[in-house]
Amino acid sequence: MTTLADLHKLREAHTIASANKNDEVDKNAQEALNQLELRKKARLIQVSTEDSEVRAYLRQLGEPVCLFGEDGADRRERLRMILAVSGGPAQRPTLTDTVKPSTGTGTSVNRLGDNISNETVGDDTTVWYHQGPDSLAEARLWISEFSLTRAKVRLDRARNYFNNVSASQRKAKLQEYHKVLRNTNLLCSQVGDVRPLSMCRFSPDGKQLATSSWSGLCRLWSVPDCNLVMNLRGHTAPTCAIVWHPQAGLQSEQQLALASSAQDGSVKLWSLDNEEPLADIEGHAPHRVSRLAFHPSGRFLATTCFDHSWRLWDLEACEEILHQEGHSKPVYDVVFHPDGSLALTTGLDGYARVWDLRTGRCIMFLEGHLEELLGADIADNGYHAATSSADNTVRVWDLRQQQAIYVIPAHTSVVSSVRFESRNCNYIVTSSFDKTTKIWGHPIWTPIKTLEGHNSKVVYADISPDNKYIATCSHDLTYKLWSREAD
Repeated sequence: MTTLADLHKLREAHTIASANKNDEVDKNAQEALNQLELRKKARLIQVSTEDSEVRAYLRQLGEPVCLFGEDGADRRERLRMILAVSGGPAQRPTLTDTVKPSTGTGTSVNRLGDNISNETVGDDTTVWYHQGPDSLAEARLWISEFSLTRAKVRLDRARNYFNNVSASQRKAKLQEYHKVLRNTNLLCSQVGDVRPLSMCRFSPDGKQLATSSWSGLCRLWSVPDCNLVMNLRGHTAPTCAIVWHPQAGLQSEQQLALASSAQDGSVKLWSLDNEEPLADIEGHAPHRVSRLAFHPSGRFLATTCFDHSWRLWDLEACEEILHQEGHSKPVYDVVFHPDGSLALTTGLDGYARVWDLRTGRCIMFLEGHLEELLGADIADNGYHAATSSADNTVRVWDLRQQQAIYVIPAHTSVVSSVRFESRNCNYIVTSSFDKTTKIWGHPIWTPIKTLEGHNSKVVYADISPDNKYIATCSHDLTYKLWSREAD
């Protein structure tokens, strides 16, 4: 017979069991929440898409480099979770992150996956650099005076615009401008060479277009009718780039008008009155010179080289005044600040650096891309910059904040180039190996128009100085001219 005491014990046992069950439910719920938070944290961690770099990360963290049945994607996800649990970095390692010194022999692997000899790691502490000529100090002083004058003009123009145009008027004008850009259509398509084209650039007056190609031939075309004006013969290797002098078309045809570079390290200077080169710049061979850029003054020329350096040449003195290293892999592109005070370089190491030409120092280190950087540009407003990468994105940087303010998931393949509109920075143009060119609107970088028509990789896109035309060139041997005035 069940007594009252037995009933009381049964009630207590039931209460305890219910409490234990509730505790177990709460514990499971908390574990689920913790897992959810961990996954959210892991998604925010940037991990390289290079499997060799992922393996190097895991090796340094003391984790198994590869698990049974694991592929590259699984390995990246495992690294994300490990970093999320350990509170690890959300970025790729910096260039200074290397393995600890070892007293043994053989080779080790740094966090970027590069082989390093253990015999030299930690032993060589000698500071070395390329000695500049005496004229370098004079050039820096000259650049300082030149850039200060241009900076004053730029800032006065910006103040005048913002003081005289209300915010509502600026917004309305921007919306109307973006609406017009949506009507951009193909105006002309022209076969540029018998081999793939590598670059196309508008002249400062917008009346001509220069193209370079893998045949070693550079050509000048009229705009907008796309007729051949001149062949520039001189390179014996595939040409990588061609750029216009800032005063080209505004001075005598006998004066320097263009510069081009090639894979064999040759750099040639051209005038508009002769198909033969005006002069050669030597010192890069046998390394490839991928890009080059004229200083806004026209006095200096910057070249990027696959020996991990970039150079600055004084064209008046006909000498190299700066041989600058800093990237751990080949330097691919270089652009100048519109004032002429800064230079921005991008490298195949996945980083960009901003250099102060007045002091020679690297003043900004721009990191965040997961793959090689192939293109860059600095806006005429003086504080926005953009970089394009093989990770299919474009990052827009605020040089005042020294950080990326927007990441554009621009294309489905490598983003080969990026260019700002030359006047008010109302839009940017990107080209890609996915065969398309896209227009993105400022300030929130929304897609405005996709330009389709090429049958192969689009390697470069440029905007005419008057913003009427966009030129694109491709490995399909053609360049195309696009205009918002076309029907």
